[in-house]
Amino acid sequence: MFKKSHTAYLLAFLFLWIGNSCFSQEEQEDLKVGLVLSGGGAKGLAHIGALKVIEDAGVRVDYIGGTSMGAIIGALYASGYNARELDSIFNQLEFSSLIQDEIPRSAKTFYEKDESEKYALTLPFDDFKIGFPSGLSKGQNVYNLLSKLTSHVNDVEDFSKLPIPFFCVATNVETGKQLILDKGYLPRAISASGALPSLFSPVTINEQVLIDGGVVNNYPVDELKAKGMDVIIGVDVQDSLRTRENLKSAFEVLIQINNYRTINDMKNKIGKTDVYIKPDIEDFTVVSFDEGRKIIKAGEEKTNNQRVKLETIARKQKKKTKKEVTFNTASELFISDITIDGNVKYTRSYILGKLKLRTNDFVNYSDFNLGVNNLSATGNFQSIDYQFSEIEKDKYVVNFVVKESDSNTSLRLGVHYDDLYRTAALINLTRKRALTNNDIVSFDFIIGDNIRYDFNYFIDKGYYWSIGFNSKFSFFDKDIPFNSEEFLESANTQINRIDIEYTDLTNQLYVETLFRRSFLLGIGAEHKWLRQLSETIGIDEDNNPRTIFEDTDYYSAFGYLKYDTFDNKFFPNSGIYFEGDFHLYLFANGINKDFDEFSIAKAKASYAHSFSNKLSTVISSEGGFKIGNEATTSLDFSLGGYGFKQLNNIIPFYGYEALSLNGDTYLKSSITLDYEVVKKNHINAFVNIANVGDNLFENGQWIDGIDYSGFGVGYGVETFLGPVEIKYSFSPERDEGEWYVSAGFRF
Repeated sequence: MFKKSHTAYLLAFLFLWIGNSCFSQEEQEDLKVGLVLSGGGAKGLAHIGALKVIEDAGVRVDYIGGTSMGAIIGALYASGYNARELDSIFNQLEFSSLIQDEIPRSAKTFYEKDESEKYALTLPFDDFKIGFPSGLSKGQNVYNLLSKLTSHVNDVEDFSKLPIPFFCVATNVETGKQLILDKGYLPRAISASGALPSLFSPVTINEQVLIDGGVVNNYPVDELKAKGMDVIIGVDVQDSLRTRENLKSAFEVLIQINNYRTINDMKNKIGKTDVYIKPDIEDFTVVSFDEGRKIIKAGEEKTNNQRVKLETIARKQKKKTKKEVTFNTASELFISDITIDGNVKYTRSYILGKLKLRTNDFVNYSDFNLGVNNLSATGNFQSIDYQFSEIEKDKYVVNFVVKESDSNTSLRLGVHYDDLYRTAALINLTRKRALTNNDIVSFDFIIGDNIRYDFNYFIDKGYYWSIGFNSKFSFFDKDIPFNSEEFLESANTQINRIDIEYTDLTNQLYVETLFRRSFLLGIGAEHKWLRQLSETIGIDEDNNPRTIFEDTDYYSAFGYLKYDTFDNKFFPNSGIYFEGDFHLYLFANGINKDFDEFSIAKAKASYAHSFSNKLSTVISSEGGFKIGNEATTSLDFSLGGYGFKQLNNIIPFYGYEALSLNGDTYLKSSITLDYEVVKKNHINAFVNIANVGDNLFENGQWIDGIDYSGFGVGYGVETFLGPVEIKYSFSPERDEGEWYVSAGFRF
């Protein structure tokens, strides 16, 4: 009995000892865990959800390998951000602006604002051959963001020295071979890995032209295993093959072609992955960034299914104190110097003038990014790289490396409709660096119901005095109210409306300069040929059925001042706009035999304010007057209509058709309330009032009451062709309404 009991105790002791030894051995293990994150565009946001669960399970990630969006998420995680911080960062981003390289209007010069708000499509046209951009976006906004987010590891050039060692994959576009990026400047490396063909332009690193790594290796599991990892956790957000019903664009077809190889490769790669996570994101596309919240949730839910495996792995890892990461939370930095490399055609002073940066001074990040965007907005640079180098405590040198654009000629197109010029199609040819490195030659030819042209030659000197020459020809014919009592009495007839043919040829030579970064001041000389006639009434000296009201060349000197901080020209939410213009008409030659020297002054001020992210208002006031020579009326103010490119002193006014109200003096005020019902779709309500007539200031009629008014509602949509608007307005004085239709950028 004793022996049996003794034997039993002995066996129990041995089992406990062996079990304890095994448990101790398990605890002594320290598994090295590698994390591989695939590419997948917007679907890559699921990586953030997966990382949340991996963190919560207690897994220590020892190495990260990623491609494309997996490289971006992986690099940020490797640099020290945790999953919840990444969740917060990505949920605050406006992806459409980020991806499309939308440059804030405030970053553009006045000339660039005018250019960007005229053309719907721009194509390379070097050697008179139409080309296509290498990508819809240069990725400058993405680069700016990544540079800011990784500024705390700016000095880390070996990615294995990051808080978590990291590498990413890119594709050499010339050889078709993969390139492992594990050294260099982190933002540039992950920008190259994520340069999705047709969406982003290629990225050049060490003379190699690189695109999205997913083209050759979208799931770098073998490369990660080679780093000595014991366990591989993989998150796969790649597309599956789509049916014909879901292939609705050329971009989706390109993605499908690339998916043939990646899906086939995954058959072997899944077997090399110890914990394979494939989120349920079939209903999303690579550009579904607006559904990021759902995608992140999908990654979290699928990874939770692997929670037991992840916790088991965590138990087999030694607990190590995570190195504390100090993020750069400063809103500004001190720039002691700026270096620029890569510029050949554009001088250092030109680049610095566009950047608007000062050395030996503090610059906040928003102003810095604004300067970079301003340089990018010129279109003269294919890429703009920069890196901050800390030379001493909190003092930095910014090292810029620019790649100038090889293309200097472009073909640009636009379309428009309004009630004054009616249908119009625009063809533009623009050439940069025609005579000097800083000049631009641009010629608009406009066809449709009316033929027009607009020629510009501009030498951009930045903050110095820039020089320009402009020649434009405008023509329209318009059936307008006719109330010339003198003519009607002499003609012994009653006519309510006549058809007017309005011709304007204007040539200007001017100089202008920026001051205080926001004001534009210019002066110049102008020649203007005006011709106004009607074939509705009268017989001319050649017995032709027409009456010529004006056919005169006018010569003047002029000056102008502009200030424009509107965030959007057509649907502004914030900012101030001011424009003042003064013309002194010195002499004339033509049928105007009663010419005496006279001048015209006018000004407009507008203020935009948002009450919420949906509701905004614009309040505007303007006016103008003529001094001297009451006999010359062809340049007086004419109010009415909406949606056209303003010409001379023809002013829009709700409630009346174009050219209805005339006089040598006018005062006008308006207020518009705009509600953005869904993105880029606007409902607005408006009211405007005006006094128009002759000598209003002299006879006191400018304050004796409101002579004209109009109010109404409208609907507008922002499109790549420009705003498309329809408005209805009503005038109490006329007891009639007017419909206005305007489509496309105004030119």
